[in-house]
This record gives sequence, structure tokens and C-alpha cells, in this order.
Amino acid sequence: MCSKIGPTVLDDRKAAILSAIVGEYIETAQPVGSGAVRKSAYVDVSAATIRNEMASLETDGYLWQPHTSAGRVPTEKGYRHFVDKLGEVTLDGSKSQAVAEFFHTMEGQIEGRLQQTAGLLSNLTKYTAVVVDLGASARQIKSVQLVRLAPATLLVVVVDSTGEVYRHSVESDTDLDDDGIESVQSVLRAALEDHRLDEKLAEPSSTGNPLHDRLIAAVFELIVGGHDDDRVYVNGTSNVAQSFEAVESVRQVLTILEQQLLVVKLISDVLDRGMRVAIGTETGVEPLEECSVVVSPYRVDGEVSGSIAVLGPTRMHYRESLAAVTMVSRQLEQRLNER
Repeated sequence: MCSKIGPTVLDDRKAAILSAIVGEYIETAQPVGSGAVRKSAYVDVSAATIRNEMASLETDGYLWQPHTSAGRVPTEKGYRHFVDKLGEVTLDGSKSQAVAEFFHTMEGQIEGRLQQTAGLLSNLTKYTAVVVDLGASARQIKSVQLVRLAPATLLVVVVDSTGEVYRHSVESDTDLDDDGIESVQSVLRAALEDHRLDEKLAEPSSTGNPLHDRLIAAVFELIVGGHDDDRVYVNGTSNVAQSFEAVESVRQVLTILEQQLLVVKLISDVLDRGMRVAIGTETGVEPLEECSVVVSPYRVDGEVSGSIAVLGPTRMHYRESLAAVTMVSRQLEQRLNER
């Protein structure tokens, strides 16, 4: 349920009571009564006062009551206030150490590393984890090298800013000697190195040799036209079934996760709005109105190269999820920027 009532400034007591209710509901998934609130170390007032404050919070749109005799349940507005007041979050010692060790030993090509990162994040949070790689086009080309495989066959080796290596073979119209290879390679390096493939790249300059120029044009098109599209790595979809009681909700969420373009757009839209957490209808995707998403971008060479996220129910453990996403994104960023 989502309230449309406008913002209200909460005093300390109301804020403490709301925080206690959100925390209790996250743990139990049951409507929270005044008795449970009174047990909180942060709420030291009578049960009658708590009930009055709960009624006021309901009027202001932070809580709702499933039925007359039940306790209260947080609304989107209630969760939003709770999240906005969390302040700095940190991962606990054992999990923090596990993350550090994971990235210290992680190796392999970027595709495998990002899939492993999704698995790590899902294990940490017990929610569905998503890692979005914006593709090779979003990364700088750091090196272009030509290697002769046969008299008229060359291997093109491209290394990007994450250390990912791409290899392409290309046929030449003529045999190339070492000087010819160096001439072609020099032009390609000037046109491509330290540039991103999603930039508007200038055409390579002419060498004055038509055969060399045709080869340069062919390799340039092979590299520029052959970069990867966005890739999405998802782990922990089995956690969706554990997070939602309604079978239809599970089906809808799983359907969304299968649509790569929609997942990329969802995460991009959240980040474009300057948000770290989108709750319920804030996701902008109707089937995810019972979900929350916690996101963080990661950068390579100072440019956003992708993002990581966890998706769970609106009653997710926000503090732990934010801490996990924050630390994992920082560690991934650091590892991808190592040379």
C-alpha cells in the first residue's frame, strides 16, 4: 500500500516509534502492535502514548492498519523516512572481511568476475543480485596491437581499461612486412587508443598506401562495430520465491528479471534520479510495486562502467543491503581499475 499524503516533519518520538515498527516488520512480516514497539530500546514511553503516536503516524501516511484489531504496517512513505534517516552504513566485520578476501583472490576475464560478483552479493544479502556491465563501448581502449599469423593474416589484439583482451583475425589484401605492420598499427593506435567506442571517433588518417588504408579501414570497422552490448548478470533468483508469499508476485518479478533491457533501464532510471534506493512504486515498474531496489554504480578510469543492485521485497533489510552494495561496488571498482 502506498500513501499519497504529502511530507510531514516527524518529532524524535514519532521517528523512533516509526523506526521500531519498520525494524520489527522487516524481521517478522507481521503487523506491529504497541507491545512490540515498547520493547524497543529507543522507545521509553507508555503503551497508551505509543498507540496515540501510531494513530498519528497512520493519519500522516507512514503506517497503515490491515484491519481494526491488527497492529500497523509501514507504507512506502514509512520505509522512505526510515531509509533516509539511516545515515552511514557499514558491513559487519566478518562479512566485510569476506568481501575483501573475495576481491583479493578474484581473477579471470571480466565476464566471469562480474558473474562472481553477483553471486557474492546475493550470498551476502539473501536477495536477488544484479550486475550490469555497460559493455566494451563504455571502456577506454588502452592498447591495439597487430601480430602476423600468416603472410596475409593478422591477429588484432585489443586491451581495454579493465584489462579485458579482445582478439580478432583479419585477412590482408597483400603480404605485410614489419614496416607495413608498424605503419598500419601506428595509425590504428592514434585513432583508437585512450578513446571509448561510444565516442564519435574520427576516421583513421591515410598512410598514402591504398592497400594499407583498406586494411586500416577494415580493422577499424571490426573493432568499432564489434563491441559488446550491455550485459546483465543475475544471481539468486531462487530468493524471489522466499521473499513473496503470492505466487503471482513471484512470477511477475521473475519475468522482469528475464528481460535484460528492462533491467538495465530500471537501474539506469533509479541512478539518473540520483537515488540509491527505490521503494515500491518508485521503481517505475508496475510489477515491482512490492519490491525495493538498492543500486550503486561502479567506475573505470573515472567513467561509469556499470552498476550493481539487489532486488527484494519492500520490507528488505535496508541497512545491510545498502552496506553490502556500497562495499561490493567500491571493491569491484578498485579491482577493475588495477593495472
